[in-house]
Amino acid sequence: MKIASILKAKGASVATTPPDTTISTIVWELRSKNIGALAVSEDGATVLGLISERDIIHGLAEHGARLLGLRASQLTTRPVVTCTSEDSVTTVMALMTRHRVRHVPVVEDGKLRGIVSIGDVVKHRLDELEMEANIIREAYIARR
Repeated sequence: MKIASILKAKGASVATTPPDTTISTIVWELRSKNIGALAVSEDGATVLGLISERDIIHGLAEHGARLLGLRASQLTTRPVVTCTSEDSVTTVMALMTRHRVRHVPVVEDGKLRGIVSIGDVVKHRLDELEMEANIIREAYIARR
C-alpha cells in the first residue's frame, strides 16, 4: 500500500504556520485543531520545518516559561524527514522508527501535499491486516 491511499482516506489538508508564529499561538492551534504537529512554511507549500508537541516539550525543558514567547523558527525540527505519496506505508513506518518522528510531511515536486502521522500509518496497517484476515477466513470457510 502507498501513502496516497492514506491521504485519500484522510484528506490532503495540512495545518501550517509561518516561522515567526509564537509558541503560545502554536500551542493554541495544536489544541484547537486536535493535532500533534504543524508544518512551518512561509507560503503553505514549501516546508521549512516541522513543529510538534515533542519539540514544545523539549523547548519547555530548555527554556522554561519564556518558551511561550519564542518563535516557531527557534524550535522547528530541521531537516524534516519527508516522503512522497508513492512511498509504501512500510517504508514510511521504517522512516518514522529510524528518525524517531511521529509526523512525516508528504512532499512532491518541492510542494507540501499532505502529512501522515504515526496514528494514520498504524490505523491503515491495522485495517489492511483485518482485510487480509477476512480474506483468509472466507477462503478457509469456502474450502470446507
